[in-house]
Amino acid sequence: MNNREENPIGRAIRRRRQTLKITQSVLADISGVARHTISDLESGNGNPTLEVLRNLSVPLGLRLVLEIAEPSTNGREARP
Repeated sequence: MNNREENPIGRAIRRRRQTLKITQSVLADISGVARHTISDLESGNGNPTLEVLRNLSVPLGLRLVLEIAEPSTNGREARP
């Protein structure tokens, strides 16, 4: 992933961080996630683990939701 428009996770992290008026360095300090990882995510790069997402979501006050859906019975893609 290398396009911000294709990265809702990075967009959400950046938007919330800016709303809270904290820098990437401050977020790194309070989340335990490296600043370069935060930068990569916000710029549309990287593939975060669930642990990284959880570590970022807590101090940002974001809710992390994981949804897994069963495949449909008509052969089409799974729908939540």
